[in-house]
Amino acid sequence: MRFSVRVFLQRFSFACFSLFLFAQFASAQNQNTGKLTGTVTDPRGAVIAGARISAEPIPATGEAVRGVSASDGTFALTLPVGRYHVTISHDSLSRIDQEISIAGGETRDLQVRMALEPLSSKVVVTAQTLPLDAESSAAPATILTREQIEQRVATSLPDLLATQAGFSLGRTGPEGGSASLFLDGGNSNYTKVLLDGAPLNTPGGFIDFSDFTPDNIDKIEVVHGAESALYGSDAMDGVIQIFTHRGTMRVPEFTAFADGGNFASRRGGAQLSGLLDRFDYSAGVSDLETAGQGVNDAFRDRTLSGNFGWKFSDTARAGLSLRDNVSAAGTPGQTLLAPANPTDSIGLHNFTASLHTEFTTGPRWHHQMNGTEFYFRELNHGSFGDTLYQYNRSRFAGQSSYLVKAIGITAGYEYEVENGFISYIGFHARRNNQAGFLDARWQPAARLTLSAGVRADDNADFGTRVVPRAGASYALRIAQGAFGDTRLRASYGQGIVEPRFDQTFGTDPCFTGNPDLSPERSRTVHAGVEQKLASDRLRVTVDYFDSRFRDIISFQSDPATFCGTFFNTNLARARGANFSGEARVTHWLSASANYTYDSTRTLSAPTDPVNLDPNYLPGSRLLRRPVNSGNAMLNATFLRMNWNLSGYFTGERFDYNYPGQIINPGYARFDLAASYNVSRGFSVYGRIANLADKQYQDAYGYPALGREFRIGVKYTTRRE
Repeated sequence: MRFSVRVFLQRFSFACFSLFLFAQFASAQNQNTGKLTGTVTDPRGAVIAGARISAEPIPATGEAVRGVSASDGTFALTLPVGRYHVTISHDSLSRIDQEISIAGGETRDLQVRMALEPLSSKVVVTAQTLPLDAESSAAPATILTREQIEQRVATSLPDLLATQAGFSLGRTGPEGGSASLFLDGGNSNYTKVLLDGAPLNTPGGFIDFSDFTPDNIDKIEVVHGAESALYGSDAMDGVIQIFTHRGTMRVPEFTAFADGGNFASRRGGAQLSGLLDRFDYSAGVSDLETAGQGVNDAFRDRTLSGNFGWKFSDTARAGLSLRDNVSAAGTPGQTLLAPANPTDSIGLHNFTASLHTEFTTGPRWHHQMNGTEFYFRELNHGSFGDTLYQYNRSRFAGQSSYLVKAIGITAGYEYEVENGFISYIGFHARRNNQAGFLDARWQPAARLTLSAGVRADDNADFGTRVVPRAGASYALRIAQGAFGDTRLRASYGQGIVEPRFDQTFGTDPCFTGNPDLSPERSRTVHAGVEQKLASDRLRVTVDYFDSRFRDIISFQSDPATFCGTFFNTNLARARGANFSGEARVTHWLSASANYTYDSTRTLSAPTDPVNLDPNYLPGSRLLRRPVNSGNAMLNATFLRMNWNLSGYFTGERFDYNYPGQIINPGYARFDLAASYNVSRGFSVYGRIANLADKQYQDAYGYPALGREFRIGVKYTTRRE
């Protein structure tokens, strides 16, 4: 082939011209587009893979541009010139929303630090001073999500919690009867209950769940074991925290529902939530009425709730949570033992407010401040007159946390004022309490998380008590396939419960208070293993617990006059295990089950037979806590329908029957709930509780509700 200068020059000129045209085209393209890049990290600075990035044009003139962060946490999107609403989200982290502008040829870099999302089902808030990944929690924790609550179509919190591992229910009658929950064998006042951080227990730990509905609730966390090192008095055996809904959508979400059924029952309510620039809001109202199944068995419950927040910046937010609940119920008494009382009644009023703010100062410091107010009023109208109980707890707490990649250390202070008036005491009582606490979390290796804490509580009645806690969570095996991850966890804690006001300040000559009472004390140990199987479609958990309860407060009386006073007397224990399993059988069918073995015993009591409390005989089991109990549930979603079948069983329990104890037989109960999406936003639902119309009693002498059915309609604008 002969070389031609003329041909070479022609081809060279054509190549140069092509390169020039391409450069001009690329330059024009560059002027019409820009790049959005960045790195996504967690609160401790570790990179996050799999975060979802979305850039939506403002105004919405086309489809959003989407991407995912890589294994090193980085991402890159090419965007046309303009303004965008950028959203960065992850299943267990709080969503980041930001508006940006992209100029031609510009590369905009975002360094995003995401916080753990408190309402995520993969995050536990209650087990530490700061939220943490649920799998890293040393203390056993279970979570009820908004989706699970809606699938159950439940109308009360006790019905939801009674089917969780470790719980047993004591309810004095059907709707409106006093409802108490026992966790892992502890007394009903040994579990602290929080609503968006505000304590709901009256002084001394008691709480009546009878009028607590799940309306406007997004999530419920249950942490097992003594947590007084974090929460002070009342957290003797565990903590329940309830989180109300927060608005997250720029388009307002509105929901309204109404239903009715037998026993002349009717219920209705509405909820509105959304996100308006920096302001998030959620408000709900509900009303429940029923005539009950017998004489003087009517019940009415009204609830107002709201959750409002203002985001000052990506690292600073303030929120206000409010809930007001008023109920009235007839109290016919132990109708299985005596005729119904036609006139007695009980009225309850609960009000809770929580003002919370959190902010950061630099990359390492995270601060929280929280002010709460709880008001409780109970009026009992009886044959021998009225009895009034009024309490309020006002509390301020502040904490600061220092975070590095492997360590988090928190120091905090809390001040609380308790006020109370009980009509048979006849005067106003008050306690001022304060506490300081330290809590630390350390991850010395990728698979190991250690935690420890201590609290000094200074109580106006019994002085200062120091309570510690410690725990560890270790991923023994990380794998996929038939035999997946294996995680071990263990925790130790001590707890206290202050005496009730009547136990300390009582002035009735026949029921005198004892100002020298010490707090009831506990020591709890939990150890367990969690195993994932079948490519994470099956998860099995076993948790062993051993608890000791000391200085239990008993009322000791003279059998001739029935008069007496209160003393710290007994030692008792609860020992057993919670077994639970969850399975995704198919994409439309899931199953779960749990079983609890709970052996309780009174170990020692006063030797004086005259003053012996019959509820604490040495060797006897603790009241209303079955040795064997369990639950099984199936949930199916296909086409437009959801079906939920749950079954609960409990073995025999000891109960009080003057002058001693009696065995309350066990029972099994089944509930069925279903919903059908008729069209976009409109659905019908129904529920049959006690499907087999089983006759049973959670508390001796008080009959539970027979077969109950409800059917209703619901409309929502929520985006699914």
